[in-house]
Amino acid sequence: MQTHVARIIQQRRRALGLTQQALAERIHVSAKAVSKWERAAGLPDASIVPALSAALGVSAECLLNGQVNQNPPDGGNMKRIKFFQCPECGNLLTATIGAELSCCGRRLSPMTVVPADEAHRIHVADIETEKLLTWAHPMEKQHHLTFLAAVGYDCVHIVRLYAEGAQEQRLPRIPGARYYCGCSKDTGTLFESRA
Repeated sequence: MQTHVARIIQQRRRALGLTQQALAERIHVSAKAVSKWERAAGLPDASIVPALSAALGVSAECLLNGQVNQNPPDGGNMKRIKFFQCPECGNLLTATIGAELSCCGRRLSPMTVVPADEAHRIHVADIETEKLLTWAHPMEKQHHLTFLAAVGYDCVHIVRLYAEGAQEQRLPRIPGARYYCGCSKDTGTLFESRA
């Protein structure tokens, strides 16, 4: 068991680019203690295991088992993303699996996705290494776009928009992205534009 634990500590420490001294400082032990664990000359005290596992980015169970179980890639999970916006404060939340979210004391429902009409359509153009998003929607205090989102296979990029702001935004290129926007007057609706 000691050799498995020693191997995990050393592998994770190196993967994180930490020296024995740096790891020791994070968990408030001496560098000699870390060296001892990595040489399999002893095991961490049970009181240290939670801090050590957190510093190494593994569960305490994996650390003590001497095995790091990699989560299988969850490909395409972002395609199922749901957006939630609080009508009270405007807070924007997302979830990729079934979730019950609340804000300002009320339960939120996912925003309804609809194809963008001409007023809410986002125009996407390539510019240098980014995408330039433009729109004709007014950006007035009482009526404006509140956010833009680019959703790809494995990532999401969200930009908050404000009244009287510019009618353009640069976002990183995301292969196969779908583009969405929210509107201050249609808080429960998510407008989808295809690039």
